[in-house]
Amino acid sequence: MENGKKNHGFFQKFLDFVEWLGNKLPHPVTLFAILAILTLVASAIFSMSGVTVEHPGEDNETVAVTNLLNAEGISYIFESMTDNFINFAPLGVVLVTMLGIGVAERSGLIGAVLKGFVLSIPKSLITGGLVFAGIMSSVASDAGYVVLPPLGALLYLALGRHPLAGLAAAFAGVSGGFSANLLLSGTDVMLMELSAAGAAVIDPAYAESMNVAFNWYFIATSVFLLTLVGWFVSDKIVEPRLGAFKLDENDENNTLADAEEIQTLRPIEKKGMVWAGVSIVVSLILASLLVVLPNSPMRGPDEAGNYMDTIIQSPFMSSLVPIIAILFLIPGIVYGMVTKSIKNDKDVANQMSDTMASMGMFIVLAFAAGQFVAYFTESNLGIVIGVYGAQILDSLQLTGIPLIIGFMLVTAFINLFIGSASAKWALMAPIFVPILMQLGYSPELTTMAYRVADSSTNIITPLMTYFAIIIAFAQKYDKNIGIGTLISVMLPYSICFFIFWMIMLVIWTLLGLPLGPDSPIHYPG
Repeated sequence: MENGKKNHGFFQKFLDFVEWLGNKLPHPVTLFAILAILTLVASAIFSMSGVTVEHPGEDNETVAVTNLLNAEGISYIFESMTDNFINFAPLGVVLVTMLGIGVAERSGLIGAVLKGFVLSIPKSLITGGLVFAGIMSSVASDAGYVVLPPLGALLYLALGRHPLAGLAAAFAGVSGGFSANLLLSGTDVMLMELSAAGAAVIDPAYAESMNVAFNWYFIATSVFLLTLVGWFVSDKIVEPRLGAFKLDENDENNTLADAEEIQTLRPIEKKGMVWAGVSIVVSLILASLLVVLPNSPMRGPDEAGNYMDTIIQSPFMSSLVPIIAILFLIPGIVYGMVTKSIKNDKDVANQMSDTMASMGMFIVLAFAAGQFVAYFTESNLGIVIGVYGAQILDSLQLTGIPLIIGFMLVTAFINLFIGSASAKWALMAPIFVPILMQLGYSPELTTMAYRVADSSTNIITPLMTYFAIIIAFAQKYDKNIGIGTLISVMLPYSICFFIFWMIMLVIWTLLGLPLGPDSPIHYPG
């Protein structure tokens, strides 16, 4: 493969077009501000046109579009602005989750666990281990992007294999498998809240019943599928295509020295992980006591005052966000104390503060997105678009599996131009969740279809936040590598992930299996 030569073929021209068009799009914050303004204008136009629909969730109830540019609407815009921001569904839950995850990441625990896992597996399983570790790293938000790809490259180099193959395997797991995990994470929290907001347009009661684990059964099973697919693609397609690797004789980047350095964990890191593991076990035992016993307080009483026999609709399920945060916070603190990365309470507070500082762009995005979502809901445009959209799809006879696949293809295409998963779903959920509910599909299924398509094409999206960082890692081994080369390396992962993951979702849907606890395939309304 000639990394330094410019390829002017059709594929390269397409990638150049994607990059050009993506760069022409406004920043996501600006995009949501524009959408908010367009929503206000559309509300005035459709209201004055007398557009009405029958409410899909209520019998004999007619819904009209509310004009947000008349006197009453303008008052609403200014009076609700603060509340729209504060009440933006993902804002609080994401920030709370990241308080715990941030300490675990900044204390060094997450990096040490990922490194320890990869180093502990046999050499023959290193590829599968890298992909698996990458998939699991999504529980720590974006930490995997920074830790695993350079680690994978160095490990492969130390084993005499092509370092870019190791980087690609790790990147495929981290980015392509972002929506698969054995554990629940902040991503589940954020997407669930946005999906529930979309579902509330049609059925507020159903939206209230949704829980954070709404996709858990499927995403947990997906871990094993994607690990096997990524492993096969790495060893049978990507690495053979890369060929043999020859290190620069001068080795200006000291890559060999770095490869030797990462072959072992420091004793203090091992000790920290042991004690962190102990703290997790103790924390899980204490947490289980709140829900396992028949009269446990986190089961919660039913309407008759008796404690529930199930935990699905219980305070425990409603409290998964703080529970996830605590289960990261405690071992993060313990690891930091053992390794001396945390010396006192001030260090913990500073690490939390640093985490919140890194969430600054998300907070700004939440303000703009919160206005758009609130205006969209207040104007009733969501219900109108949902009803008319469902009617159009019904007239096209695009239902069932073809409809789900079509939605996934649309998502994959949009992902080429808008890299942020939260930004895309904040834009798409108010539209597509109600439409598919009208056609009998649950918000849980719509969200999972979105996650499959979004994750599968992350690794070939030049506008993905960490794409430039991965190129920088790769240029340590090939200074001529660029966007086209990296995408050509990652394209087999993207295609195979999308095809096999989509087939899995189709089979899951046909079998009617729940996607998570109390999370059906079909909308029962």
